[in-house]
Amino acid sequence: MIFATLVLFPALMAYAAFSDLFTMTISNFVSLALIVIFFVLALALAMPVEDIELHTAAGAMVLLITFFMFARGWIGGGDAKLAAATALWFGFDHLADYSLYAAVLGGVLTLSILVLRRYPLPPVLLGQTWLARLHDKANGVPYGIALAVAGLVLYPETAIWASAVAR
Repeated sequence: MIFATLVLFPALMAYAAFSDLFTMTISNFVSLALIVIFFVLALALAMPVEDIELHTAAGAMVLLITFFMFARGWIGGGDAKLAAATALWFGFDHLADYSLYAAVLGGVLTLSILVLRRYPLPPVLLGQTWLARLHDKANGVPYGIALAVAGLVLYPETAIWASAVAR
């Protein structure tokens, strides 16, 4: 269980970040895997039912908020699902920190991409499809990178991490 706790969440977050960078999409598989693995680990690590309920409420609340943001065209659907699945892992204890980190990192990412888009790509890089897509002003920003990095930064502070390390 310790291996699963220490490796699976970080691996899925890294996959989400790189997937969003290279394809501007985050697979539903990532969010679904995060949800299933959370519940399996929460039960295996004997997380109290009340805590599981609170974590579930945090994830549901974030899903409602991010679904609204998605409906308004402010974020992508993959970003909404990733944020909600991550909130499930963090619960209300770390939700404010996660939101703040994601917002700051997302702001830095967005500003960096906007600055880079002001300049033409060097000819040697034009053949890189993912880079051309990232550079295209018609495309959005791969915000999943900020969501994943914020999750990776805060994950060692979570109850599920502490439960696994304490064993």
